[in-house]
Amino acid sequence: MMQNVHLAPETDEDDLYSGYNDYNPIYDIEELENDAAFQQAVRTSHGRRPPITAKISSTAVTRPIATGYGSKTSLASSIGRPMTGAIQDGVTRPMTAVRAAGFTKASLRGSAFDPLSQSRGPTPPLEAKKKDSPEEKIKQLEKEVNELVEESCVANSCGDLKLALEKAKHAGRKERVLVRQREQVTTPENINLDLTYSVLFNLASQYSVNEMYAEALNTYQVMLKNNMFSNAGILKMNMGNIYLKQRNYSKAIKFYRMALDRVPSVNKQMRIKIMQNIGVTFIQAGQYSDAVNSYEHIMSMAPNLKAGYNLIICYFAVGDREKMKKAFQKLIAVPLEIDEDKYISPSDDPHTNLVTEAIKNDHLRQMERERCVEVVKASQYVELANDLEINKAVTYLRQKDYNQAVEILKMLEKKDSRVKSAAATNLSALYYMGKDFAQASSYADIAVNSDRYNPAALTNKGNTVFANGDYEKAAEFYKEALRNDSSCTEALYNIGLTYEKLNRLDEALDCFLKLHAILRNSAEVLYQIANIYELMENPSQAIEWLMQVVSVIPTDPQVLSKLGELYDREGDKSQAFQYYYESYRYFPCNIEVIEWLGAYYIDTQFWEKAIQYFERASLIQPTQVKWQLMVASCFRRSGNYQKALDTYKDTHRKFPENVECLRFLVRLCTDLGLKDAQEYAIKLKRLEKMKEIREQRIKSGRDGSGGSHGKREGSASSDSGQNYSASSKGERLSARLRALPGTNEPYESSSNKEIDASYVDPLGPEIERPKTAAKKKIDEDDFADEELDDLLPE
Repeated sequence: MMQNVHLAPETDEDDLYSGYNDYNPIYDIEELENDAAFQQAVRTSHGRRPPITAKISSTAVTRPIATGYGSKTSLASSIGRPMTGAIQDGVTRPMTAVRAAGFTKASLRGSAFDPLSQSRGPTPPLEAKKKDSPEEKIKQLEKEVNELVEESCVANSCGDLKLALEKAKHAGRKERVLVRQREQVTTPENINLDLTYSVLFNLASQYSVNEMYAEALNTYQVMLKNNMFSNAGILKMNMGNIYLKQRNYSKAIKFYRMALDRVPSVNKQMRIKIMQNIGVTFIQAGQYSDAVNSYEHIMSMAPNLKAGYNLIICYFAVGDREKMKKAFQKLIAVPLEIDEDKYISPSDDPHTNLVTEAIKNDHLRQMERERCVEVVKASQYVELANDLEINKAVTYLRQKDYNQAVEILKMLEKKDSRVKSAAATNLSALYYMGKDFAQASSYADIAVNSDRYNPAALTNKGNTVFANGDYEKAAEFYKEALRNDSSCTEALYNIGLTYEKLNRLDEALDCFLKLHAILRNSAEVLYQIANIYELMENPSQAIEWLMQVVSVIPTDPQVLSKLGELYDREGDKSQAFQYYYESYRYFPCNIEVIEWLGAYYIDTQFWEKAIQYFERASLIQPTQVKWQLMVASCFRRSGNYQKALDTYKDTHRKFPENVECLRFLVRLCTDLGLKDAQEYAIKLKRLEKMKEIREQRIKSGRDGSGGSHGKREGSASSDSGQNYSASSKGERLSARLRALPGTNEPYESSSNKEIDASYVDPLGPEIERPKTAAKKKIDEDDFADEELDDLLPE
């Protein structure tokens, strides 16, 4: 009862909290769901109509609204809502703000929330440009002009000159229309000059081929007047060609020279062509002296066959025979630019090899044989046919078809003496490379008997004698070859090797120094000079010449190892290590280099690095037990006893009869307190017993043999004993001779200087690399003794 009773204030003072719960009933939305008029307005478009007046409709349905004091008032429906800014019951409706993005009144009327308006469907396509716009018309015209120019060129290439001219004219008309339209739409700077140039140039060319020279010249003049075109040199050259066709030689030369002035010096090929045209014009005008000047300039700058031939004609016209000879020499010196080795496969590509095999004997190849050899045979130039046959044999040799080459060369044995000598020389070289020295000597005799002044035949004869060990006689043949031809480098090289074999080192050095003056960068000659200085016990000079070899061939592992050996002999370990290491980088399979590097790291106590080299040595020589023993020793010295024990066990499995390995196993197992020591000790005793029995049998066999045999064996054993006593404890490297790869055979000659058609070895000359000085290596027995001494208790 008392909740609706409000007492009046006792004083007239303002209440601080008065009006706090008072608000306009228009803003009450709690009872909107029960408002029938409002719900009908939401479902229809009636609520979106603007009100007629700002007054409240008299037909509005009212509903009671609870006030802050508990009383009920009526709320006008949405039809009778006041307008913005309208006054109702003394209260002004507030102004509305800008709506938030994605919010609409429809969301309150039953519509789904759709801020991106996806319910409206896909975006309509862009509006297409109008085809009748000026830009589209210009692009279409450009396309049509380009098509007309292409059609004109195609018609010209097909031989339809009239159609080509019509298309060119049509393109010219279209292009003029295009220029006018472009001038109306854009500025003159946007005109397509390239299209204009191509249209006019094609039109002038079509006029020229249709022999409409006046029209062509007029078109070229129009193009020259336009300073925007940069190819004035080509235009003037074409105008010169037209005047040449009209036999107006003076104007043709004038325009050629004007074109020559316009072409920059960088474009040498174009300038040479213009000079050729000038020369042709002078020849047709009968001015041979002026033509000579043009062609001489061409032959000095860029010689070619046409210019050389025309130069000979000009000299013939003026009657200068001496210059004709010189011009002919220049002509034959011009390269033919023909692939002579097209039937030789340049690589290991299977596709290329297949193509080469397919064209080796096709119809074109057969025609080449008939026209190049058979036709010459039937003519008066029979000697040229013989030379072609020898060249054919050389080609077979380059293709490694030795049977065909030998067959052709044997056919030439029945020819005259000169050809017979050339064929026999090549046959001798072939048999010499095949190690058939008897046949090589036989054909060398035939070559020498056929032509005693053939230096190649004499050199090959000396080679066969050298192979038989008769060095004095070989030197005589080489000397005779040098007397016949002092420039025969093969004979000079081989006589140096011969003097080296005869221990006439001063004469050998003189020969190689002379050869070095002729062949400055020959690695073979430089190596032989270094080798002779080494034999003369002059290591400093040997090192100096070997350094020159390295400058020519910096990746030769044998030369690098030789340098390392010489520095090691001189006591320079750091330089020796550098060159040995370089040699190992380029060829990591040289066991002697690996051996030296491993020993070097042992001496410097870098056990881990030494292990790497000895492991590689064990891979290269898996049947040598000393490499595994060295690996195990390095592990033991580095303190890795378990790894050393595993390595010894693995070595014992591979070499169960090796006594040294068992001794190491017994000692290691004993020191480590392992039970396996007893087992390995039993095996060791058994092997030592077997070794003693074997030695007794050998000794009893020696006692039963003859006295002389016994003495011989005894001397051998005493020598062996001296070798072992010479080795000291801790010495790991023993002396051993080694030889660089190669043969001790001389360089064989196979060229015939007179006819220049003999065999040339594609692999190059064989180089004699004599044995080098002693090189240290690890001795297994010394190593074993040292290891056992280290294991014995003090």
